[in-house]
Amino acid sequence: MRDKGDYLFTSESVSEGHPDKVADRISDTVLDAFLSADPFSRVACETLVTTNRIILAGETRGPDSVTPEKLAELARQAVREIGYDQEGFSWRNAKVECHLHAQSPEIAMGVDASGNKDEGAGDQGIMFGYACRETPELMPAPLYYAHEILRRVRDMRRAGDAAVQGLLPDAKSQVTLRYVDGKPVGCTSIVVSTQHEERLDQAEIKRMLRPIVESLLPSGWMCPDDEFYVNPTGKFVIGGPDGDCGLTGRKIIVDTYGGAAPHGGGAFSGKDPTKVDRSAAYACRYLAKNVVAAGLAERCTIQVSYAIGVSRPLSVYFDLHGTGHDVDEEKLARVVNEMVNLSPRGIREHLRMNRPIYAPTSAYGHFGRTPDASADTFTWEKTDLAEELKRAFHR
Repeated sequence: MRDKGDYLFTSESVSEGHPDKVADRISDTVLDAFLSADPFSRVACETLVTTNRIILAGETRGPDSVTPEKLAELARQAVREIGYDQEGFSWRNAKVECHLHAQSPEIAMGVDASGNKDEGAGDQGIMFGYACRETPELMPAPLYYAHEILRRVRDMRRAGDAAVQGLLPDAKSQVTLRYVDGKPVGCTSIVVSTQHEERLDQAEIKRMLRPIVESLLPSGWMCPDDEFYVNPTGKFVIGGPDGDCGLTGRKIIVDTYGGAAPHGGGAFSGKDPTKVDRSAAYACRYLAKNVVAAGLAERCTIQVSYAIGVSRPLSVYFDLHGTGHDVDEEKLARVVNEMVNLSPRGIREHLRMNRPIYAPTSAYGHFGRTPDASADTFTWEKTDLAEELKRAFHR
């Protein structure tokens, strides 16, 4: 996304009932089950969901108490919480198959600490983090509002609110914003597609959704009515995994920054924190958010890279997009490296990641979320480094 100029930019979100998000939720539920039993479990779980079928596959290393039978029951509970009890996909009678097996000893050898060797990265790869001043959560505005629309409808549906009666779990949103001089000023179009009961028609659903969407946007931002698209095909009754196969990790841009920043390519859900695809991406978001929260820049992108089995990052790169306030990017990289140990072990210890905290991340974005002090979740969204960063540059 450009720092200056006038342009349109679009991001999308999908609800927790979208087939790919159902798969993400189940994979993170499996991860949480292993971490509850042993905080140092290793998990790489992939899930496939389709018509009344759930398939788990991947590699794990953890206690025998986490049985296939237990995981099948947890998968059903996750589906029940999302709200699926439909003929083509129900928590009650979906068939669950578990094909998880032991982690490769060659991968384990590279990751495990031994002798003078620190814990290594679980894979090679590049990871990015991003923050900007477009919203109080320091997230890109198009994605933020796309998430908020679906999250609000989800909350109302779960609460039994009559205003959304007849809407079902599967949904997508898309928000296009106009930027003037690099700053968002309003919506030019909004798309919401939501699964619904047969009795509802397109016009009625649009009437239900318009006040919800408008209430979430800043005053005057709502797009013209002819640019507010609701269920553009006209009908969306068959949805969820019955309407489309879902797979873990297929919504990585929804999970991060909505296309406003680069993505390293690796998915998050179902992976324990030795997998730097997840933990290092969280660390990059944490650092980028603290840089912006400290007032050192209006925008910040961070890239790190790793090699499998190697503990230290091979590179750390900062880009302030020309918005830095008397901040040298090379110095910033050095200062941050001194503040936070970016080895896999350093990240998981600093952000306390060896805990069953991942199921809530599986929908509505891994970033821009509010840390829960009581549950100590979304630790990578805290801004506890901001004051220290200020002192380092503004003495």
